[in-house]
Amino acid sequence: MADFVADVALGESLTPVGQLRFTHVGPRQFSTFSYAPSWIENPRGFAIQPDLTLEAGPFHASGQPGNMRDALVGVFADAAPDSWGRRLLERAYGAGLNEFEYLTLSDDASRQGALRFLDDKGEVICGKAVDAVPRLVDLETITTIARAYEQGKEISPEEMQALAGAGGSGGARPKANVRDGDALWMAKFTSVHDQQPIERVEVATLRLAAACGIRTPATRLELADTPFPVALIQRFDRRGGARIPYISARTALRKTGTELGSYTEIVDFMRSYSSDPVADFRELYRRLIFTILVSNKDDHLKNHGFLYVGAGQWRLSPVFDVNPAPDRNPHLETAILEGGAHDRSINLALEACAFFEIPETEAREMILTTAQRITERWREALRQVGVSGALARDYEPAFVTDQMAMALKI
Repeated sequence: MADFVADVALGESLTPVGQLRFTHVGPRQFSTFSYAPSWIENPRGFAIQPDLTLEAGPFHASGQPGNMRDALVGVFADAAPDSWGRRLLERAYGAGLNEFEYLTLSDDASRQGALRFLDDKGEVICGKAVDAVPRLVDLETITTIARAYEQGKEISPEEMQALAGAGGSGGARPKANVRDGDALWMAKFTSVHDQQPIERVEVATLRLAAACGIRTPATRLELADTPFPVALIQRFDRRGGARIPYISARTALRKTGTELGSYTEIVDFMRSYSSDPVADFRELYRRLIFTILVSNKDDHLKNHGFLYVGAGQWRLSPVFDVNPAPDRNPHLETAILEGGAHDRSINLALEACAFFEIPETEAREMILTTAQRITERWREALRQVGVSGALARDYEPAFVTDQMAMALKI
């Protein structure tokens, strides 16, 4: 049996928030979180995820075989690395890490959100890779290391630590955090296994989203003239050196295990917690339409998120991880209506507009305008990132669909 304890703090000021206790015994992993009295009394104190109310607690979480990540409550699981980062940590520290170790050994400087973890001396718990976030000028070096790692080549402990330190949260694809001046960016690498120009197309699709009036982070393509370009996406949970609290929609909706969710459940959450719910309803509806019309395969609940804006309120984060899939089945990861079908359907989206508090005439206008902008611009958006000819034709089935035809006639 192993017990682990960390004090939880917030932001650069390391304001005490509470304590996380974690137990790993045999195949079982579970944890308890309690707020610090000083945080409860702090006029700026807030629930770090809305259902962890300041008046209640302690809060317990338990992992199940196959879903061990549930051994941490959602806001901590959101801050922990996903598949790629976990694999890097296992390479750096050996297999058999538990959820607490994945969370606390990942690089503090690039961890998602604003939570930080301190030891009993009040010092930030760091892995081997301290201050390891590379600068933008080192991008080519990190790209080369990531490629060697993916190919199973021998890489030095120093290179492994550089990669593990830079490794980001979210997804299974190779990535790293890089600094450009004061700004922190997520660098998403071309994988050696890629059959399609995924990073080029992600940048193009985020630009298309911006053209459709959707809030997007700053995005650009680096090493564009090489066979291994890198998509750079600015971290929206940072403002200069300041860290902004973040939760995923999965955490907001209190989902565990393999539970899926729906757009209307996200609307219900925003109705209770957004500082401008009407604006967020429209933003989410626009994203739903866009997801359908570009055949986005990645609209699961971890790919929608919320940033804390003060006074116990949360706003929809900028859009991220939008990946057109010309060859995937026509289903959404997140259903439009709670308990409804996961069909990627413009008609279903139109029928659901009342749930988003959008009049049908306005919903029709949003659908038509989005369809027209995508149709007019997708080829040029791909061409600008170096995807043309046969490569662009491979993506045509993602943008030229029966749902697009329906939207253009709406």
